[in-house]
Amino acid sequence: MLTNRAVYDEDHNIFRDSVRKFFQIEAAPFAEEWSKAGKVSRDFWNKAGAAGLLCPQLPEEYGGVGGDYRFNCVINEEQVYNRAGGAAMAVHSDIVAPYLLEYGSDDLKERILPKMATGEMVGAIAMTEPGTGSDLQAIKTTAKMDGNHLVINGSKTFISNGQNCDFVIVVCKTNATEGAKGVSLVVVETDREGFKRGRNLDKIGQHSSDTSEMFFDDVRVPATNLIGAEGAGFMYLMKQLPQERLSIGFIALAGAQRAFDITLKYVKEREAFGRPILNFQNTRFKMAEMKTEIEVGWAFIDQCLTRLIKGELDAPTAAMSKLWTTEMQGRVVDTCLQFHGGYGFMSEYEISHHFVDARVQRIYGGTSEIMKELIGRSL
Repeated sequence: MLTNRAVYDEDHNIFRDSVRKFFQIEAAPFAEEWSKAGKVSRDFWNKAGAAGLLCPQLPEEYGGVGGDYRFNCVINEEQVYNRAGGAAMAVHSDIVAPYLLEYGSDDLKERILPKMATGEMVGAIAMTEPGTGSDLQAIKTTAKMDGNHLVINGSKTFISNGQNCDFVIVVCKTNATEGAKGVSLVVVETDREGFKRGRNLDKIGQHSSDTSEMFFDDVRVPATNLIGAEGAGFMYLMKQLPQERLSIGFIALAGAQRAFDITLKYVKEREAFGRPILNFQNTRFKMAEMKTEIEVGWAFIDQCLTRLIKGELDAPTAAMSKLWTTEMQGRVVDTCLQFHGGYGFMSEYEISHHFVDARVQRIYGGTSEIMKELIGRSL
């Protein structure tokens, strides 16, 4: 149920129509091509920018339309529903842009945000390292002050938009002895000497989303590339993670909805023993269960969105939204693939892509286990 929801008003519904048409024309026909290439074309980013699909929450002075976060959610839903999920637009618009908008200097905002809105600059954020997963306090990448520059050394992995990005926000230690208080966020343009992209990682799913390793060998950037205050990076991350996790929740629900919709069509048409599969009680009951779970998911995620817009979404509730929606998505796509039988295991059938693409949802943005820990601490 992507449409006719109380959380959206008429402006969002009109926007949805244009977003859906854009993805159907500019993305869906190229899904297989991008999957084989391991990334979407940069031309797509430019077209998305021209259509107003990048960073719609930015004020007009920075190239946006000054919309609220609900416009971002519409884009995320339609992108996944229309098999246009290869471009990590949510990373670019929902995660990277807010760090600059909320905490960046006027110089960083004026220099980068308008180009993010047009697609001229694609953004990424580098948190994870080869030796650290969800424990951001344990990162090893350092940024040491040298005159009026920061010198960055270290490596990152699993970076979405890693091949296409023009700049990356690097989570690093400006003080290696201070734990969380030593974490800072620094903008690194990818044309800086000493920066190197690693390979485009070969994943079991989300093949058209470029995901990379990154290496920093004495990369020098102006000290003005520091986002906000030195040592405040961990605090910024904690403040922004609820929105990131909510984005993943919307992506999970749109993926589950799409898997359900194509499966419903399939079980109505596919026959076994002389009658449609849907006529069997087991099929009807399973489809009814999935329909109910998805509808409950939409109700909860929309409630969380309402809280976010009001500035009332707390970390435990955001963790609940990610935990429940992504785990539900896993159950739904598995059941949907089962109803497709042997055809569900064939790459030419869309359901197979939803099956493999969904698996990482329970990992990135904080694993399900981390979500349970966060929720548990709040009890």
